[in-house]
Amino acid sequence: MRVFITGTAGFIGFHLARRLLGEGHVVTGYDGMTAYYDLRLKRARSAILARAPGFIGVTGMLEDREALERAVEASDPEVVIHLAAQAGVRHSIDNPGAYIASNLVGSWNLLDICRQARPGHLLLASTSSVYGANAKVPFSETDRADEPMSLYAATKKSMEAMAHSQAHIHGVPTTAFRFFTVYGPWGRPDMAMFRFTDAILKGEPIDLYGEGRMQRDFTYIDDLIEAIVRLIPLAPALPADLSAAAEAGLSPIAPFRVVNIGSGRPIGLMDFVAAIEAAIGRKAETRLLPMQPGDVPRTYCAPDLLERLTGYLPSTPVAEGAHHFVDWFRTEYSAAVEGA
Repeated sequence: MRVFITGTAGFIGFHLARRLLGEGHVVTGYDGMTAYYDLRLKRARSAILARAPGFIGVTGMLEDREALERAVEASDPEVVIHLAAQAGVRHSIDNPGAYIASNLVGSWNLLDICRQARPGHLLLASTSSVYGANAKVPFSETDRADEPMSLYAATKKSMEAMAHSQAHIHGVPTTAFRFFTVYGPWGRPDMAMFRFTDAILKGEPIDLYGEGRMQRDFTYIDDLIEAIVRLIPLAPALPADLSAAAEAGLSPIAPFRVVNIGSGRPIGLMDFVAAIEAAIGRKAETRLLPMQPGDVPRTYCAPDLLERLTGYLPSTPVAEGAHHFVDWFRTEYSAAVEGA
C-alpha cells in the first residue's frame, strides 16, 4: 500500500510507520518537528525511519495548507492516517493557541485535502479524553461525549465532528480511533511512564495527582499498533441496514465509525508505579497531590467493538510493558538522543 501518515516523528506515528515499512508498504511521513518536547528524540525516531526502504519524509506543518497538499498529492495515498496533533491535557491550559492551530485548522486542512485525494480509508487519532465528565464507565463509543474537561479534548471531539460531516457530504470512508493512555519505548517525555522512570533513576520524587487514586486503561504501544493495522483494511461503508449500524459502530448517515482502542481493564496509578519500581529495582519517593485541572479520576473503555471488528484486544500486562520501557530507557534512549 501507499500510506500517508502525519506525525511520523512522534511516538505513535513512528511505531506505526516502522511497522508498515517492515511489512513492505510505502510510507510518506509528514511532521512539523515542533518543539513541544526534546527535538532530539523526534530526530532520532525520524533517522530510524529514514534508513528504511520505502520511507519518504516530509517536514511541514499541518497549518501550511499548500505544503500539506503537495505532500499528499505526491504520495497518491491509498490510506491516510492522521496522528499529528498538539497533545497533552495540561499544556492546553497554558498554550491554547497551539491546539486550535494544529488540531482544528491543521486537521481541517487534511480533511479537505482528502476530499480531493479520495483515499480508500482515512483514519484519525482521537483520544479517551473526549469522554470528559461522562460518569458511566466503561466508556463506550455510543456514549455522549459533550462535556470535555480540557481544550485538548474539545479540539479532538471537534475534529471527529468535522470528519463525520465530511464523510457524510463527500463519502470518504473514515475511522476515528480513541486511544486510552498509550505507553512504551520511544514515548513522549511528558508522559507518566517516562517522567516516573526518569525521576526514580535519578532518586527524585514523583508527583501522583489525585492522591494516587486515579485509574487508567494503560495500553502498550505494540498492542495499539496491532489494533490500528487491523483496522486499516476495514473501511466503513454507508450502512444499508440502519438497524445494524450501531452494532457495527457505524454512523447511520455516513461511512464513518469511532472505535475505542484499549484493554478495558483499568489499572490503579499506584499499581502502575509499582510495575515501574519492579522493572527498575528501586522504590519511588512519592508526593500525593490533588487532582489537576482537566484530569478525570478514572478512564477505561468498553473494547467490544474493536474485538468484533478485528478479533483482537490489547493484552500486554503493565508489568511486561514497564520492563520493555525501562530496558529501552536505560539502553537505547540516551544513545539515541545523544546521536540525534
